[in-house]
Amino acid sequence: MHPNEPLPDAEAQCRQLAELIRPLLPKNPVLVGIYSGGAWIAERLKELLGLADEIGLIDVSFYRDDFAEKGLHPQVKPTLIPFDVEGRHIILVDDVLYTGRTTRAAINELFDYGRPAAVDLAVLADRGGRELPVAATWGVWDVTLAAGQSLVLEKDDCGQLAWRLENA
Repeated sequence: MHPNEPLPDAEAQCRQLAELIRPLLPKNPVLVGIYSGGAWIAERLKELLGLADEIGLIDVSFYRDDFAEKGLHPQVKPTLIPFDVEGRHIILVDDVLYTGRTTRAAINELFDYGRPAAVDLAVLADRGGRELPVAATWGVWDVTLAAGQSLVLEKDDCGQLAWRLENA
């Protein structure tokens, strides 16, 4: 992605994602957001889809396969799954899908809570570069980034979501 190229509207992307998910509503799915961007998106999707169930929140820090190398992130948050996972249709929500390792870690943690009927993945951005066989069920933006670039989803004081491009 070119540094001067405008980033898409993350709020509009959330609305697009909600419309892609809407046909699944008869299966009574529950949302589980991966901290932090995925948690924010899951909150937004809950509102947009009018879901009654509280969202689940997952911090995959202890489930990462690179935990020994990276150590504990200073802002580890507690995982909160306020519903029975057993037999439920779970929509795992994240901001950016890249290598697939975060998704794998989240699925590992979900299965500690029970065996869901199905797990789908919803993301705003898919940047390719997979290291594991993981694919999003729903995604609204396929993006190619230069080496050393990363996408960061931010939430402002008014609760609005926006993308920022970081260069290493």
